[in-house]
Amino acid sequence: MAKYVLFDTETTGNQEADRIIQIGAMIVHSKEEVEVYDELCSTSVPISIEAMEVHNITPDIIENCEPFEKTNAWKVISELNEKENYLIAHNISFDLGMLEKEGFTNHYTLIDTVRCAKHLLPNSPYHRLQYLRYSLGLYKTEEAEAKKLGITIKAHDAIGDVLVMKLLLSKLVALTQEHFPGVNPMQKMAELTQTPVMMKTFKFGKYKDRDIEEVASEDMGYLKWMRNNLDLDEDMQFTLDHYLG
Repeated sequence: MAKYVLFDTETTGNQEADRIIQIGAMIVHSKEEVEVYDELCSTSVPISIEAMEVHNITPDIIENCEPFEKTNAWKVISELNEKENYLIAHNISFDLGMLEKEGFTNHYTLIDTVRCAKHLLPNSPYHRLQYLRYSLGLYKTEEAEAKKLGITIKAHDAIGDVLVMKLLLSKLVALTQEHFPGVNPMQKMAELTQTPVMMKTFKFGKYKDRDIEEVASEDMGYLKWMRNNLDLDEDMQFTLDHYLG
């Protein structure tokens, strides 16, 4: 029977040299059986001030912690690393990339809840985890879920984010069943994870909140400039390439 591994990391920063300093993970065996891992870990890479500002993890907090490869979460994620199991994260490319820096080679079937949310909630203005936490009303049930699993909810905390992601995943499963009846929802979300999204509006820049198709008819030069000069995610690259031909 497939296992579902939901995870999130907090890191020393978001540059190439940065490393994991906290991992939160849930191993879902069934609705009744969920393992929870919430672990800090040490690293030789300094924590950036910008990262501390987000997650509040300072060098003294992790000073006496074991390195990541000795955490229980790392052990169980490695043990379950098979195609029949699912590895799930919100913006999985970042968190998977952090695991790969620790020597991880992925064999899981991947589900990215942010990519799936873009497909299944196309009219949502944003697909950030905390935005969806409130727009979908996930916060209304998170206290009961946290109590059941023995979790303390904190903002920008790895296990707290995993808890919200677990609730989001349930919503996405229901939406997948609604939009794609008769198919395995997890397999379909794995397929959606590998399928780029055609974005409808700009989320930033001088045309923020404007319809991309409309802007493309008015200012194709801006689309060309964006594509050539900005570090864009795969979905925006896909969208701009569509309009640029």
